[in-house]
Amino acid sequence: MNLRQVFVSVLLFGVAGLLLFMYLQAWIEEHHTESGKKLQQETINQDFTLQPLGMPRKAAWRRSAPVGLSNHGMAVSSSRPWRGRADPFAVVAAPSGSRLPEQQKTSESPLSWFRGVYLPPALHPLNKTFVKGGEWQDIDSTQEKRRAFLQDFCRKYNSRKKLQTHLVHLVSRIYVEDRHKVLYCEVPKAGCSNWKRVLMVLSGLAASANNISHDDVHYGKHLRKLDSYDLKGIYTRLNMYTKFIFVRDPMERLVSAFRDKFEHPNSYYHPVFGKAIIKKYRQNADEESLQTGSGVKFKEFIQYLLDSHRPIGMDIHWEQVSKLCYPCLINYDFIGKFETLEEDANYFLQLVGAPANLKFPKFKDRHSSDERTSTEVVRQYLKELSKEERQLTYDFYYLDYLMFNYTSPLV
Repeated sequence: MNLRQVFVSVLLFGVAGLLLFMYLQAWIEEHHTESGKKLQQETINQDFTLQPLGMPRKAAWRRSAPVGLSNHGMAVSSSRPWRGRADPFAVVAAPSGSRLPEQQKTSESPLSWFRGVYLPPALHPLNKTFVKGGEWQDIDSTQEKRRAFLQDFCRKYNSRKKLQTHLVHLVSRIYVEDRHKVLYCEVPKAGCSNWKRVLMVLSGLAASANNISHDDVHYGKHLRKLDSYDLKGIYTRLNMYTKFIFVRDPMERLVSAFRDKFEHPNSYYHPVFGKAIIKKYRQNADEESLQTGSGVKFKEFIQYLLDSHRPIGMDIHWEQVSKLCYPCLINYDFIGKFETLEEDANYFLQLVGAPANLKFPKFKDRHSSDERTSTEVVRQYLKELSKEERQLTYDFYYLDYLMFNYTSPLV
């Protein structure tokens, strides 16, 4: 056999191997797709509708409540459907890549992740055993009004939509501090960095909040999230721990996020979000802007925010609070506001029995020389938008305005 014949034989053998590989790959993909569709259809058939108190549950609900959670449905005072711009009870399905606890992955089938969720847990009266002195009376009165307002809102605008999500997705923004039995739902640009510092001190991970760096707070992974527990652990903590949230005027929070992420050097938001925004919304963009993603204008950012076909997805820094913390599905025992951050935070620390020397930090986490994002600062940014864009931006956060009783801006 000469060299030419050897070469032809090797070539034919390689082609045959390639064809076999392509056939096997196509066969595997076909069967994987069929299995995925079958699982998806089975999952859809497992949906559960939130039921008001007193109504008979479907057969699929006939099971005892998990340990630590009372066997109750949603308390409602009105059967009228929600007719606003968004749905306070709507929950999007978690993406298939959602992180699940390892123990849960190995011990439960995928279909068991979708189950009748007994939400919201009961709204407990605040335990004021640790509160000393009478200086907190006004703050306590305000707190009770906020809780009552949100609960009344959620009852009034009850929706009969189906709850179709992983429970772990529902609680994915909630941080756990077991020593003082508290759950904190993180709302970015509403004091979250300093709150995580406080949680680290409460849990014994640090002696002082003042010595914890920004990177340790956000990238150190010192704090545990609620979605890292198994289902029993999630249910028990939701029902037994003090759940709290801090919110902020939606427009102020939005402008604050834009200033932080796009007006300062940022190795993530410029190349990931900035480049995509400039490419789609800036006409005749120069090569440098397209390459770096730096210099995004507020108007371009709003065009991205309002676009139903965004070139890149949403981010927690400007996502609606209603989709971060689900306030109508999780009853928060304490609702703080950024506008009264210091007094609300220190009152809450008294409520949970924090050490007397622990006070909420006053310092600004980053860009300390910048003017804080105030009502006047927001007004200047909104001038860059058309009246229609201002109205649509307000509509985007309409539910957050309603839930937390914020005054609508003059658009």
